Amino acid sequence: MDAMAAGGFTITRAVQSRSWPASSANLEYAAVWGTKGPVDDAVPRVSDGAPVKRISTLLEPAGRVEGIPVRLAENQGIAYIGCYVLGMGFVITPDEAQEWIAADPRNAEVLFPYLNGEDLNSRPDASASRWVIDFNDRTEEEAKTYALPYGRVLERVKPERARNNRKPRREHWWRFAELATGLRATAAKLPEVLAIARVSKTVMPMRVPTGQVMSEACVVFASADFGDQAVLSSTAHQLWAITYGSGMRNDPRYTPSDVFETFARPAATSRLESVGRTLHSERQEIMLRRNLGLTSLYNLVNDPAVDSGGDPDVARLREIHVELDDSVMDAYGWPDIDLQRGFHVFRQVRRWTVGPAARVEILDRLLEENRRRRGWEGRGLEAKPGQTGLAGRAAEPDPVFGDVAPRYHCDATGRGND
Repeated sequence: MDAMAAGGFTITRAVQSRSWPASSANLEYAAVWGTKGPVDDAVPRVSDGAPVKRISTLLEPAGRVEGIPVRLAENQGIAYIGCYVLGMGFVITPDEAQEWIAADPRNAEVLFPYLNGEDLNSRPDASASRWVIDFNDRTEEEAKTYALPYGRVLERVKPERARNNRKPRREHWWRFAELATGLRATAAKLPEVLAIARVSKTVMPMRVPTGQVMSEACVVFASADFGDQAVLSSTAHQLWAITYGSGMRNDPRYTPSDVFETFARPAATSRLESVGRTLHSERQEIMLRRNLGLTSLYNLVNDPAVDSGGDPDVARLREIHVELDDSVMDAYGWPDIDLQRGFHVFRQVRRWTVGPAARVEILDRLLEENRRRRGWEGRGLEAKPGQTGLAGRAAEPDPVFGDVAPRYHCDATGRGND
């Protein structure tokens, strides 16, 4: 669709995804109508049955900004995909782990809780339900000194790896397929990190302790900052992830390179830090008290049938997210956006979120900010924390937008910059 649009095709009507009629299979289709050549703005456009001003190549209502976001240097070295184990023989039960450690305390050096995406989303304390044998980058001779763990991997992993097409995975069969060395080095400096399931309709991070192995089903953010937790829990970040991540069935798939590394974060504020703490502490108390995982809890939050007056916990969580989104909009310098909070459908999922017009405007401004910051990076410039637009650099035209009046806050904390 990007190629067609670049060739002059204008979409005038679209169905993003709809069930195939009279079919017993779980089949979805998309449909596009349009024309090649200039189209007057007066020509009506319809997206999924609703009149809109424009339709994007993603087949949804579009704003005034077009194009694909680019990666920002300021976001490098923060978001990582967890370890790709490749071999169920590495995975053991918690009871086995404790028995092996009791048999030889040295085994604790290679046995760790193993956190996956399902644990993050389904367990009230977001704890690991299984453990894993992790020899990290040890040689085979070093691995042999841990008799019980090595024996298990020798028996159950080596035969499977012997059939692998990739030579390093065959020859280093006692190690994980991908060690996630960057994640390990960064997380080792922190007591906690933020983690989000790669496939999840909630698109909501959880705070988890380090000292455990995060699976490749998790995206891990090397930060324990409550302000970062607020931003990553915001509607702005959720919309960005749903729009620019990939999809798996109807659930968004979080891809760090396309989502986080392109996401223009707002400047840090004390208000963000405060609401991030509130979200973590009060949500954790609700989940533990009611024995609810993250997905189950947000199913209640996003359900119009769950009346706030009848469920004070749901009412409180909705209230916190209102404060959180307001704090994020203020941090960006966008308090003028009318968020129109309510129950709205986006990408076939009904959520308690911002309205369609607010969604388009937020995504427009985030994409503009992405390009603006990329322009600064291209010139070797850095904005100052809390600085808006090109303030302080008025003599230099923006490389993308030219002489544009400064409007937006930008994050220039320098995190992740070379």
